[in-house]
Amino acid sequence: MSLEQELAELKATVVYLKDRQDILDCIQRESRARDRQDVEQIAGCWWEDGVDEHGPSVTFAPDYPEKANKGHYTNFNMTSHNITNHICELEGDVAHCESYVIGGLYWLDGKSTTIAIGRYLDRLEKRNGEWRIVVRRCTIEASADCDGTWVHSKNVQGFLKGLWSKEDPSYERPYEWKPREEGVRW
Repeated sequence: MSLEQELAELKATVVYLKDRQDILDCIQRESRARDRQDVEQIAGCWWEDGVDEHGPSVTFAPDYPEKANKGHYTNFNMTSHNITNHICELEGDVAHCESYVIGGLYWLDGKSTTIAIGRYLDRLEKRNGEWRIVVRRCTIEASADCDGTWVHSKNVQGFLKGLWSKEDPSYERPYEWKPREEGVRW
């Protein structure tokens, strides 16, 4: 194999790996944005012509950030979407992805939590060098209801509490420790 062929092969591999990472970053960023109720960041993960299918509810991208946030804050104190297994098939500037999601849903009653297990079936497209979601279909595979009062126990006292705003500590730069008296804590 010639040096030119090796370099072309290496370049193709790097482009493929960068596309895969950009796609996974988009999917994870969208989940994180919903857990922070960050409308701008949610919208930045979707193309304007995108559509989300959450069970019987179909929402077009321009309306999705506010609708998703409302669905969360009218039912829950906090959510945590966790992307686990991720499969991605690339076809040029189109990606077909299956991402497993485990969602922690802490109900408004402050006493119960539901763990929902499902998958996101996403089609992303690369436009002008950027990957965003065009279609998302959600599955639900299983759920578990649990006692959510542990967060009020002495074992959790002093831990940082996630916030549905840009006041969440994840927005701070640089990350630095703070005395227990600072920040919103359990």
